[in-house]
Amino acid sequence: MKKLTLLLALNLVLLTGHSQSIAELYKEVNPSVVTILTETKVLKDNLQMATDEGLGSGVLISDEGEILTAAHVVNDAEKITVRFLNGEEILAKVIRSAPMADLALIKLSWMPKAYKVAELGDSDQVSVGDQIIIVGAPYGLEHSLSVGHISGRQEQKTRTSGFTLNEFFQTDASINQGNSGGPMFNLDGEVIGISSYIITESGGFQGLGFAATINLAKNIVVDGKRRWTGINGYFLNAKTAWLLNVPIKGGLLVESVVRFSPADFAGLRGGFEKTVIDGEDLILGGDIIIAVNDYPLTSDIFEQLNQVASDSTESMREGFLNQNSFTLKVLRGGKIQDMTLSFKD
Repeated sequence: MKKLTLLLALNLVLLTGHSQSIAELYKEVNPSVVTILTETKVLKDNLQMATDEGLGSGVLISDEGEILTAAHVVNDAEKITVRFLNGEEILAKVIRSAPMADLALIKLSWMPKAYKVAELGDSDQVSVGDQIIIVGAPYGLEHSLSVGHISGRQEQKTRTSGFTLNEFFQTDASINQGNSGGPMFNLDGEVIGISSYIITESGGFQGLGFAATINLAKNIVVDGKRRWTGINGYFLNAKTAWLLNVPIKGGLLVESVVRFSPADFAGLRGGFEKTVIDGEDLILGGDIIIAVNDYPLTSDIFEQLNQVASDSTESMREGFLNQNSFTLKVLRGGKIQDMTLSFKD
C-alpha cells in the first residue's frame, strides 16, 4: 500500500511539474504573440464593393517591427492593425508574401512601448511526437493556448526542379478561425511553425491542423525576397484561357488589386464580374499578365517564379531574385501593353 501511495505521489509530482512548465512557457512567449485585425475590399454578389473585417494572429520576430503571419490573413488587406498583449494597437503593412506557402511578413509603422521578440527555432530538428504549444486568437479569444504534438510532416515538391515548395507540420493541437498566422512553439520557447489551415467537415477543428515550418518561413519571407505585389489573381492554364477565348497559353488573371500596393502603383486593374468557370469562382474583367521580363507566363515559368525566393535555379535567381522592378506584358481590352512593377526594399 505504501509502495502504491508513493507511486501515485510521484506521478502527481511529475504531472504537476509538467503542467507548471507549460504555464511558465506560455507566460514567457505570450508577449511576443499579436492579434491582427484587417479590412479588405471585396466584390459582393450585387457587384458592389464592400469592406470585410478579418482576424488573425502573428508573432513579433525582430526589433525592427517585423511580424510573421499567414499570407491569407493579410495578403488582400487594405488596412492592417496589430494589437499587442497590453492592448496597444499599431498599423502595419505587408513587406513580403508567399501565398502558395501561406506565409507573410508584415512590418509595424512604429514600435510599441513594450514588446518581446520571439526566438526562431530550427524546424529540421523537430520530430513527430514532439510536444508543442500554439498561441493565437481563435474566434477572437485572444492569446488562447492550445497544447498538442507534432503528428506528421507534409512536404510538397516543385514539379520542375524538385525543391521543397511547401512544408507543413501536422498537429493535433487545436487550430481554429483566428489562429491563422499564430506561432507554434517548441518546449524551449522557440517558434518552429506558423499556423496555417485545418482539414474539417464541420468548420471547426477536428484533430487535423497544419503549420508552415519556420525554416520555410526563413527561406521565403524572412531572409528571402519574396515580394508582396498586392495582386489577388488566378493562373489561367491553356484550358481556362481557351474557355475565356483568350489567345494565350497561360497568364495571371488579376481579380483584384490592393490599394496603394506595388501593383496599384503600376496601374494594374482588377475585375468587376463574378462567375464560375471550370468549377472555379473567378472575378473577370481585370488585366491578364501574360509575360514577366519577356518570359511568357506559362505554368512552368509561373511555378519557378513562385519558388524564386527559396531554392530556384541559378538562372532564375539571376533573372528575378535581386531585381527591384519587372516589366510586365499585360492584356487589357484585347490589346497588349507594357507596365513596370517596382518594389522598395
